[in-house]
Amino acid sequence: MTTSSASAIASRTDSEILDIERADLIPLYAKRDIALVRGDGAYLFDAAGNRYLDAMSNYGVAALGHAHPRFTAAMTDQLGLLTTGHQSFGSEVRAELLTEIAKIAPEGLDRSFLSNSGAEAVEAALKFAQATTGKQRLVAAKRGYHGRTLGALSATADKKYRDPFEPLPLPSVHVAWNSAEAIEAEIDDATAAIILEPIQGEGGIHVADPAYLKAVREIATRHNVLLIVDEIQSGFRTGAPFASVAAGIVPDIVVTAKAIANGFPIGLTLVNEAISASLPGGAHGSTFGGNPLACRAALETLRIFREDGLYDHAATLGTDIVSRIEALKNPGIRAVRGKGLMIGIELKQKSTPVLRGLQERGVLTLPAGTTVIRLLPPMIWQAAQVDELMTALEDVLS
Repeated sequence: MTTSSASAIASRTDSEILDIERADLIPLYAKRDIALVRGDGAYLFDAAGNRYLDAMSNYGVAALGHAHPRFTAAMTDQLGLLTTGHQSFGSEVRAELLTEIAKIAPEGLDRSFLSNSGAEAVEAALKFAQATTGKQRLVAAKRGYHGRTLGALSATADKKYRDPFEPLPLPSVHVAWNSAEAIEAEIDDATAAIILEPIQGEGGIHVADPAYLKAVREIATRHNVLLIVDEIQSGFRTGAPFASVAAGIVPDIVVTAKAIANGFPIGLTLVNEAISASLPGGAHGSTFGGNPLACRAALETLRIFREDGLYDHAATLGTDIVSRIEALKNPGIRAVRGKGLMIGIELKQKSTPVLRGLQERGVLTLPAGTTVIRLLPPMIWQAAQVDELMTALEDVLS
């Protein structure tokens, strides 16, 4: 790792911070041995002042990196204006955000519901699907991940998340990935929706074939069930606002969160006019959803994506990273997958030792399953950061 010259950046040590958290938090998360206290661009710093290259963006949210000057200025400005405002009142910044969303929304998905997280965006989508169809059953994909609240958990595949909470509120079935035939075989008269990710994130960075997505779209239309596409992790960082649209389909519902507001909590559920019209007043709601501060965060982030050409930049940089990893021809690598800056390195061993080795060399990455290293770097990375990643990765794998 690299030691920052500004070493005194926290009043407590890493150990002191972690001891408090371990004593007082419900222990739901596996803790690493560092406490992150500051960020600057593509880098994070622990309490001791050690610098780390951020190749994870806090699970994909910090798309503009840390302390981005324009984003920080916008948030500071909004803090001095108005931070909270229920959607029963109008908000200028919310109206501006909706106008910006309209520039990137899939064709016909003209109605938005604003919430506070990816799981909330999924919960809204599932409620809207039930209200529209009068049905509950979901057809989802094996390895699919859609959140851990009870409704979203009904769509999530992993038994380690599901089993403690069975029976779950919505009936669901999980079928083979990339198989439109498997999806069609499970559709019945009780099916409300098909829900899937265009690129599976938690499940190991598996990119859906465009032909598969197009076939699923046709199946959903023919059977009169809704197609919900979960772009919570794939949104914005794969070379386009939405990977599903880039693949050539228009879902009935799209959900996204994470990168849309550079780490500020917000969720977005996009639906078509027919679904919107089927929802009675008060069918769903959120006290904090669509608050002015969150809307300003999303508005500024989306404008920076567009004005700074970050969609194309993510595509180009991602292609370079994948090519350079493949060029290593390392015998410990089974496969490299991904699109844009959503990349998975599948190893022939468990990923934990490599994750630790990268952290020891000052690079923070994520797992995706037991054998995949997940790269979700900020979209502001440049060639220098790619070089740093490759140096550390080659060293660890050797």
